[in-house]
Amino acid sequence: KVLAENDQVRKEADDLGPRAELDYWKKKLSKFDYLMEQLKSPDVKAVLGVLTAAKSKLLKKWRALDIRITDAANEAKDNVKYLYSLEKYYNPLYNSDPVSMVDAIPGLINTIKMIQSISRYYNTSEKISSLFVKVTNQMITACKSYI
Repeated sequence: KVLAENDQVRKEADDLGPRAELDYWKKKLSKFDYLMEQLKSPDVKAVLGVLTAAKSKLLKKWRALDIRITDAANEAKDNVKYLYSLEKYYNPLYNSDPVSMVDAIPGLINTIKMIQSISRYYNTSEKISSLFVKVTNQMITACKSYI
């Protein structure tokens, strides 16, 4: 069920800022960390031992699911790590007036550029574009509040 949810297209409000992106990935990380913890439990290992001894055909499906869960957990961990590196640059978008937030923009753009070039999972144009939209949304929200 968690993997099916993970594969679905995200539906979110049009005015979300970059904090929402970090929160989204933190929730995903929490879910997948819990699943990974369960996969390492003695009960699961015992069941896998029985399936292996019985040469069950379910092992192939199990391994495929295990790989998908591990990959999703790694993606969430990686994305959270990189989005945390953005936090100091996008905080002024939440806490400053439009004139003051201008100073944070070069660092923010450089960090997003670094994320795109280094991140294993967050380097698609779709994800980077979505992040830029969220940054822009927050800038607009801050400007509206200032006015």
